[in-house]
Amino acid sequence: MSTRIFCLTIALVVASSVIGAQASDPLVSWNDSAVKKAIVIFVEKTTNQGSPDFVPIPDRIAVFDNDGTLWSEQPMYFQMFFALDRVKVLAPQHPEWKNKEPFSSLLKGDVEAALAGGEKAILEIIMATHAGMTTTAFEKVVSDWIATARHPKTGKRYTEMVYQPMLELLTFLRANGFKTFIISGGGIEFIRPWAEAVYGIPPEQVVGSSIQTKFEMRDNGPVLVRLPKLSFIDDKEGKPVGINLHIGRRPVAAFGNSDGDLQMLHWVTAGQGPRLGLLVHHTDAEREWAYDRKSHIGKLDKALDEGTSRGWVVVNMKDDWKVIYPFERK
Repeated sequence: MSTRIFCLTIALVVASSVIGAQASDPLVSWNDSAVKKAIVIFVEKTTNQGSPDFVPIPDRIAVFDNDGTLWSEQPMYFQMFFALDRVKVLAPQHPEWKNKEPFSSLLKGDVEAALAGGEKAILEIIMATHAGMTTTAFEKVVSDWIATARHPKTGKRYTEMVYQPMLELLTFLRANGFKTFIISGGGIEFIRPWAEAVYGIPPEQVVGSSIQTKFEMRDNGPVLVRLPKLSFIDDKEGKPVGINLHIGRRPVAAFGNSDGDLQMLHWVTAGQGPRLGLLVHHTDAEREWAYDRKSHIGKLDKALDEGTSRGWVVVNMKDDWKVIYPFERK
């Protein structure tokens, strides 16, 4: 099965499951809790022309973090799994990696030791696996990987580990005139090849971290080449900057799950008029993972404290979601 057909198949399955339920309830995978009611009320009051909180369609912009908000992020960010698989593929071209960290540990299967070097080690891995090729070649590499790679715990494809309630929320918002964007700390060109098929979000509505690229004229025509240099980190303070740079309007709704999304929620909910800030709190150790303040992935500490005082909606995954993933639906 080709990558394109695979992605389209996922999109059709997700769409059919959502559309069938929306005749009676657009958020069928959400329990009838205060969280669901808050979302529905926000959409109703911002789309009703007779409401004092009516928001014109051009201003109906909703932004979503990706890792931990739209799909799972444990036990490691999925893009890092991609990078580790790329190290194995590229290793024959780099015999020096056998004696060079963090690659030496990765090739031995010791991920913990490889990542002990912190941000420096992670950056070195990313640059070695994401740069040195054209943008077209990188898109193909990502598309091929996302179509076949499996999560080490569930055995599911990573695109199957998206959150069914959030897929419904995306569809519900778009059905009511909202334009949905991804604002991710992950790589913009890692997410773009599959975001439209999986989330219904086109590539031009994806904002993420990026590395530098340069234009080259080659024998077979012009290309953009990915360089091993950081261009922009779309995390924490970078998220509002990325929103301003790529969107040019302040959104009216923001959805995140960690302290990395705190500044984005600050920026969005500080605007005039009706605003919605929402945090996904991972509380379900049985169906997903339970983590927050002490987690090395998706740490939710300061944002959790501020959420209540600022009136943000906090999703208790265990109590507010009937199912986590699409494959759990009967």
